[in-house]
Amino acid sequence: MATQKLAKKLTPTAVEMARPEVEPYRVWDTVVPQLHVRVQPSGIKSWNVQWSRTRSKSLGKWPGVTVEAARQRARILLAETQEHGAPLDMGGGPATVSMICRDYADALEAEGRKRAALDARKVLDRIVHGDPIGKIRADRLTQKDLEAWQARMAAGELSGRKKCKPSPATLNRNLTTLKAALNRALSRREIPQARAIEWNSIKRHKDADQRREVYLDRSQRAAFLGAADGDLRDLLTCVALTGCRPGDPAALLRKDYDSRTASVTFRTKTGPRTIPISPAAKMLFDRLAKNKLPAARMFTNGKEAWTAQAWAYLVKKAVEKAGLPTGTVVYALRHSWITDAIVGGMDVVTAARLTGTSVEMINKNYGHLVQGVARDKLAAVQFL
Repeated sequence: MATQKLAKKLTPTAVEMARPEVEPYRVWDTVVPQLHVRVQPSGIKSWNVQWSRTRSKSLGKWPGVTVEAARQRARILLAETQEHGAPLDMGGGPATVSMICRDYADALEAEGRKRAALDARKVLDRIVHGDPIGKIRADRLTQKDLEAWQARMAAGELSGRKKCKPSPATLNRNLTTLKAALNRALSRREIPQARAIEWNSIKRHKDADQRREVYLDRSQRAAFLGAADGDLRDLLTCVALTGCRPGDPAALLRKDYDSRTASVTFRTKTGPRTIPISPAAKMLFDRLAKNKLPAARMFTNGKEAWTAQAWAYLVKKAVEKAGLPTGTVVYALRHSWITDAIVGGMDVVTAARLTGTSVEMINKNYGHLVQGVARDKLAAVQFL
């Protein structure tokens, strides 16, 4: 029998500092009171949620399952218990699409792929958990259900902003994420194999991943930035000066910027990468870093963190105000940076490293520019 400890608001530090004792003990969470971490004499720490005096369920081990992930799973199980008398995977009913998707994100985190898990949770929160598809039994999911879900996404209903409809490329990425979750459940025999035909029948949008054609020259970029308000202008300026993805500055913390070496570490998408920055970018970062604590965000939307949903509508208004080409998005600034870098003679390996992409992707989207630069250089060399 595990000894009870005083309840406290569990944080990563609090869990890490819970030292093993001669007897196992529990530390209860004050945020989700039915949640506790059990500390074994061996030092193993595991999460459990208890919904009655005699019934509980393990939620996984620390640190594979983080504090927030444990709370999220505990809240889901407690809600299922209130509605069904027990969690759905303990006799309360079969797994829903939402449950399958949450298990998928948890599995990514357990594998040590924390960034991928975080990205998956953000996407799935938006496209599954808040949509009717999330409540459908996974073993009864049909092609018709998936087509209706796709139609809601295409109409912008899942983002809450019908004026900001996702691009075909975004729709394809969303479909890929959902299919990955469903296929994981299929491989674990949580869904009948025959059911796979339902989502395999849903095809990706054609030509969604073609080379990005919206290039902004310097005057157009200046007009774009000039049409944006303060916080948005800072975000756009960072993308324009570094060629990073829009999500990179949105996740950047003060501690990720080193003014002394004029370098910044972006920690999104493909993992951390530390890159040098130009004098113009350094001026931007120095201004934003002033008087900020190490854990503070460098780029904010007012006092809130930036999200794609938050900047999409504002960017659309700025594009219209600046009179830029139809289809201009934040990514056009990244595309323009890479284009100018390659035309200016930067090799593809360096361009790929600085922008956090692969040489293969650079060659796919910008290979025609590389060939042009190579021809110009060859023409300037006398071989005979």
